Amino acid sequence: MPLCGKKSGSSQELDSRVKKKMAKNIHVEYRVFEQRDALFRATAERFVESIRSAVAAWGMARIAISGGNSPKAVFSLLADPNEPYRAAIPWDRLWVFWVDDRCVPPEHPDSNYGVARELLLDEVPLPPDQVIRIEGELDPEEAAARYESAIRGNYRLEGAEGPIFDVLQLGMGDDGHCASLFPHTAALHEVIRIAVANHVPQQKQSWRVTLTWPVINAARDVFFLIDGPAKADPLGRVLLGPYDPETLPSQLIQPQNGRLLFLLDAAAAAHLPAPGADGTGTLEIAR
Repeated sequence: MPLCGKKSGSSQELDSRVKKKMAKNIHVEYRVFEQRDALFRATAERFVESIRSAVAAWGMARIAISGGNSPKAVFSLLADPNEPYRAAIPWDRLWVFWVDDRCVPPEHPDSNYGVARELLLDEVPLPPDQVIRIEGELDPEEAAARYESAIRGNYRLEGAEGPIFDVLQLGMGDDGHCASLFPHTAALHEVIRIAVANHVPQQKQSWRVTLTWPVINAARDVFFLIDGPAKADPLGRVLLGPYDPETLPSQLIQPQNGRLLFLLDAAAAAHLPAPGADGTGTLEIAR
């Protein structure tokens, strides 16, 4: 299958394009939790607060969620009728999208949509037509085109207009990738499309569909949920190391509003400056 989007260029070319388009100071806030349960509860609260704020401002909320192990616990909390989060969310005003997904059927255990459906969507009063998924069972190029078309239709976009998600949650891999923006892959160079297919040789030669980084950066509230000791070194390099987005694609995440939040457990935050007594730390990063 052919790669979609623009042909991959050199690291210097990507670095030059990003700096020309996005040069700014990014205010990074990181909140560190000693216990993973506290981390997941703080994430659920973040979803609730941002969703309610968007509904109050716009009459509706559009969120984009990611897969991985950490969000599973958050999905379960949001769906649990014995927890406060479910009742606090105006489900009839919520639209759910995905940051990315693997090109597998929804019943496959690796499907981000399938996991979210099992743990969250089937357990809450969210209207089915307010779920905009990536059709991973299709050819990757077709799945990406259909997902972009669905987003354009939902937002009623025209021409070069792009979507602005109210809440967008990311994870980060041990290799510094986020969404399905993997090191040295073609999707890192796409700046026009909303969603693209991306061939990921690092992951069993798999295909993914992902939102592009300019779309991620346009969201009103972008935050990372990261936990575990394996993430400490890549996170430290992403935030404190040299700028090399070809190798560390998470460095491409530079929200247009200049604010970026990381929700972390203590293990993931091990290589960052020690947070304050309240567990919060800040960094100012020039990109």
